[in-house]
Amino acid sequence: MKEQAVQFQFKARYYIAGTLNQQTKNVWIVLHGYGQLAQYFLKKFNALVDSETCVIAPEGLSRFYVEDLPTRTRTGNNRVGATWMTRENRLMDIDNYCEYLTTIYKTALEKYPEVCINLLGFSQGAATASRWALDSRINLHRLILWSGILPPDMDFEAGKRILSGKEFLVVYGNNDPFITPDRLNEMKQLTLKLGIAPELITFAGGHDIDESTLLQLKDLS
Repeated sequence: MKEQAVQFQFKARYYIAGTLNQQTKNVWIVLHGYGQLAQYFLKKFNALVDSETCVIAPEGLSRFYVEDLPTRTRTGNNRVGATWMTRENRLMDIDNYCEYLTTIYKTALEKYPEVCINLLGFSQGAATASRWALDSRINLHRLILWSGILPPDMDFEAGKRILSGKEFLVVYGNNDPFITPDRLNEMKQLTLKLGIAPELITFAGGHDIDESTLLQLKDLS
């Protein structure tokens, strides 16, 4: 058996809150976590939107039913979620979502080269944001990893070069069950490899987006 690959044109959706025009000064690109959908994730960022700020929420290219078939049959819960990648054919998935995100960037933002771009990745989206941040085709100003950490297989040498001089923040809730001492230590070791010390921001809460912390970050931008 020989595996083959084919390249073809692919449509994918994304969502925008706010108006993108000549008055826009700040754009937030927010990448959801595992099992979420962009249209609902975007609502967590409504507090950021004003006449000078808009938020763009891309969506993972793979969608799935969050409950298994027996559960769906029993409860009628047909909720769908999306994922950026799995361990199966992961390198191709990474290439695909980086190309997808860059296409959104070129389509929506290249006409506005002066805007400040904040890239926020939540949970699984933190690894996605980190990998995409190393794409030299995007003019990134700030990288925010929220309730997630750097991927251990990213290109750290490229990261040192591309992220140097840019704001780098790590945000998490003090009751987040996924941000354990071991995960924090792993994050510390990965940032040492990157050679850039992130600013750490914590809030009282769990594995979620905290509105007051978002507004704090907006004021700092």
